[in-house]
Amino acid sequence: DCPCARSHHDKNRAESARDRQNVTVSIAMLFLVTLLPCALAAHLAVISPQDTVLRIGSSLTAVCTVSAELEITARSLYWTLNGRRLARNTYRVLSPTESSVTLHQLNGSLQQSGDNLVCHRGNGEVLAGSCIYVGLPPEKPVNLTCWSRNTKDLSCSWSPGSREETFINTKYILKYKLKWYGKEKDCEENTGQPYTCYIPRDLAIFTPYEIWVEAANQLGSATSDVITLDILDVVTTDPPSDVYVSRVGDLEDQLSVRWESPPALKDYLFQSKYQIRYRLEESEEWKVIDDAGNQTSCRLAGLRAGTVYFVQVRCSPVGIYGSRKAGIWSDWSHSTAASTPGIDRLNSGSCDLKPSEPNSTLRKELKQFFGWMRKHSYGCTDVSIKLYDQWRVWLQKAQKTHDQ
Repeated sequence: DCPCARSHHDKNRAESARDRQNVTVSIAMLFLVTLLPCALAAHLAVISPQDTVLRIGSSLTAVCTVSAELEITARSLYWTLNGRRLARNTYRVLSPTESSVTLHQLNGSLQQSGDNLVCHRGNGEVLAGSCIYVGLPPEKPVNLTCWSRNTKDLSCSWSPGSREETFINTKYILKYKLKWYGKEKDCEENTGQPYTCYIPRDLAIFTPYEIWVEAANQLGSATSDVITLDILDVVTTDPPSDVYVSRVGDLEDQLSVRWESPPALKDYLFQSKYQIRYRLEESEEWKVIDDAGNQTSCRLAGLRAGTVYFVQVRCSPVGIYGSRKAGIWSDWSHSTAASTPGIDRLNSGSCDLKPSEPNSTLRKELKQFFGWMRKHSYGCTDVSIKLYDQWRVWLQKAQKTHDQ
């Protein structure tokens, strides 16, 4: 490397750096020139009033004032509401630099963040904008209901009132505190569902809570009635597990249902009530056995032979630690399917007994008797039906032998 070569190389590198700097400055200047009219317009035009809040049915007159520096007249301006151009007969030219628009009988805002009222230059350029909030004050929240899953948490839901919709952003806060002492707290865990809130921890038992909902928006506020509850009085639990459905021998009209008690409350003193529901495979209509008592098994009778049934069970804990209030029903368990035995009969060569043949009267009376038994032993009872089962099996075998 010679000194002259190094000097020439350094000179070229310096010139390249100056060229890059000049290009950067040129781009920056072009960017500023492009944005300058918009920046000036933002400072040289204004809509009044700004961000106004109105009740549904109100009227509004807004004025767009432009600076003389823009060298445009108010007569060339036009207005849009949420991007839709407003009719020319709603405008008025108040002065060379002032244009007004009047809106009558305003409907609720299309979005809770407010409706956009914008003043435009004749070429479509936005000069100024304002948000309009049109809605209703909140009604008093009603139907406040709470429940605790396994005494570990508390969930509450409510209705916002008969109108349900306020059309503007309305904040609902669930508040709670211990009845006789303690600090008022806000529920902060939203479940993702509207008008619900979830308190996941740090709850006391044997001590009542006071709970209420406060609602507020830019037009007003409202507070629900205060409810008082003990966590032990509003307990629900997980659905019964391990629901198992099986046939009852050869009985074509019955199924046996067994399940396990929910394990989450095993350390608590309580009893359970159970409900069972079942439906035909091709039907959406459930038939419910209202109260299966405190047992963990049940016999379904009066079913259709050779048919698939879906069965579900749910639980309600009763009298946890002596609570006098009924518990809250759990969700239904997952559906369990089972089929009743079919009746295998030969369609060809079969015939019915004639009334004159022996035992026809006895057979008729037995059918009537068993029909009565089936009707009156429907559901789950404490009556033993072992003898009835034996007679049913005998009758079915006798009928099959006759048909063959």
